[in-house]
Amino acid sequence: MLCKRIIPCLDIKDGRTVKGVNFVNLRDAGDPVELAQQYAEEGADELVFLDISATEQRRKTLVELVEKVARAIDIPFTVGGGISTVEDVHLLLQHGADKVSVNSAAVKRPELIDEIALTFGSQCLVVAIDAKQIDKQWKVHLVGGKVPTEIDLFEWAKTVEERGAGEILFTSMDHDGTKNGFANAALAQLSESRQIPIIASGGAGNISHFSATFIHGKADAALAASVFHFGKIPIHKLKAALKDNQIPVRL
Repeated sequence: MLCKRIIPCLDIKDGRTVKGVNFVNLRDAGDPVELAQQYAEEGADELVFLDISATEQRRKTLVELVEKVARAIDIPFTVGGGISTVEDVHLLLQHGADKVSVNSAAVKRPELIDEIALTFGSQCLVVAIDAKQIDKQWKVHLVGGKVPTEIDLFEWAKTVEERGAGEILFTSMDHDGTKNGFANAALAQLSESRQIPIIASGGAGNISHFSATFIHGKADAALAASVFHFGKIPIHKLKAALKDNQIPVRL
């Protein structure tokens, strides 16, 4: 069985790491380079860097900061935010990213998924999906969760897999920052219906939430931010607990 992955997420705004609740009320969480280095040393399996205001501000991801983070770590590194062309991807890969994450631009122009997968390979493409429940249906949201759509989460996941995505990063906006656990029912439905890995995001508050998303949500990886940024859950302690729970992890 493949090891389950633990992935800290650095949400970047104006060059700093931030964290909020339900995608709003952001507060400063520290220097991204220092945090990245700390997580790599603590045993994180991968790192995700999301420039959360890049799409809204219609600018490109902070390439210089990406390069600084890449130099500080020796684990796989995914970068997202403001990516809308194959050229954007090439630039980020040149500056140290191992994978890229696309979200709003892919919804607006799904051909972008095909183009990136064909040019660089599916293994370096993560499609991020932000969704929340509206009238008991999961609906995709764009631009950092600010723009609702009528697109169904599960239909969109099917489309991105068919177009060549290597992984799906699903963030439940309803669970984000609440520390009440992941959206495991939706995650299990995604995992059972798709062949590519599913990364759970949104809701981590304690170690049992990680166990639950691997067991009940059937996620391949779990991403979290504030519980790591503010020292509530040390990564080495989390992994030891998961191993004690018979969940395969890399120690």
